[in-house]
Amino acid sequence: MSLTSRVFGLFSTATSDSTAPSAGDSHTSTWAQPSSMGGISDSSHTVRNDDLALLEEEEPRPPYLHAMLAGGTGGTCGDMLMHSLDTVKTRQQGDPTFPPKYTSMGQSYATIYRQEGFCRGLYGGVTPALLGSFPGTVIFFGVYEYTKRLMIDSGINPSIAYLSGGFFADLAASVVYVPSEVLKTRLQLQGRHNNPHFNSGYNYRNMRDGFRQIVRQEGFMALFHGYKATIFRDLPFSALQFAFYEKEQSLAKKWVGKRDIGLGLEILTAATAGGMAGVITCPMDVVKTRIQTQQNPPSPSSGSSGAKHCVEHVPKESPRPHALTSPHSHTPRAHSRPISTSGANTSIPPPGTPRLDTSSVFTGLKMIYRTEGIGGWFRGVGPRGVWTSIQSGTMLVMYQYLLKQLEAYQALEESL
Repeated sequence: MSLTSRVFGLFSTATSDSTAPSAGDSHTSTWAQPSSMGGISDSSHTVRNDDLALLEEEEPRPPYLHAMLAGGTGGTCGDMLMHSLDTVKTRQQGDPTFPPKYTSMGQSYATIYRQEGFCRGLYGGVTPALLGSFPGTVIFFGVYEYTKRLMIDSGINPSIAYLSGGFFADLAASVVYVPSEVLKTRLQLQGRHNNPHFNSGYNYRNMRDGFRQIVRQEGFMALFHGYKATIFRDLPFSALQFAFYEKEQSLAKKWVGKRDIGLGLEILTAATAGGMAGVITCPMDVVKTRIQTQQNPPSPSSGSSGAKHCVEHVPKESPRPHALTSPHSHTPRAHSRPISTSGANTSIPPPGTPRLDTSSVFTGLKMIYRTEGIGGWFRGVGPRGVWTSIQSGTMLVMYQYLLKQLEAYQALEESL
């Protein structure tokens, strides 16, 4: 099935017969228990799995606490497992120079590992990622289950309920994970402390030092820089991911003929749902990464400490402390937060990469397209597609597994 048909299929009605039963046939609306083959049947009415919209009320609904614990654990495990690949994606997206230092996924992975190591290089920023992942996914799954059930019970099309559930769940969780995302992204782009191999413009000793420097030099709200860009990326991603996942789960159950579709199909549906959503939203991810890792020009009132921070990462042979921010401007603009175009190996951007002086998501998209073309929008799409596939597969498969374990444990407790 093509991607286009999958997208359009999300909004198609799940029932082929929209005719409501007449008053004389009211007895046909009485539901029996699902049969062993996954259908619902009695002497007067039979419903197979192709009528999955009508079966939504029969789907097991775990307690909210179970859903939140299972989702938080699964999401955190998926994030930690794929953190190194997320670092590769961040380096590719945060390095807009021509030619870029980090090109293919394999080459980038090998270069970072060889030059900076595993913990400080590939797993840079893992601490803020861990601290933001668990509470964020706990909130996400709680809001998702609540919103989805409320909308389905109100008679809204299940596909719309899945889309809306993912949308509102990510909106609620964003307050928690966006600050951790800012710290994580900057530490991932920086790599090791005093990194001689990559000039990112940042040089935090650890997460605590990064937090202190950001708050002291840029203000507390700097932890929410890129919030709008993150929302523009994650809301459609989560909505598409769960809409794809629920739809593919329905198709898999229809094909197998029962609710238990097996581990292979569980992994396939989860991984393809996350991968497709990740590829579609890659342009927004590029803008988000560049906004969150952009350099804040020093203001005249920032004093020597601000100047020291800016020149700290400039190579010794460069006499211009402002070259890291812009080679074209001598008067810093304190109010602007330009998208970083600093190079990987030099403080002066090469010809052909003009400064992108904006924090607007859509303006950033237009400027990246104008300077880098379609390829700029999809910088890092390879590692992002792989990362979202494996992360989603891990999260959703563990989510289903842990729900079953919690259900079995609850049944055992009740039987004692």
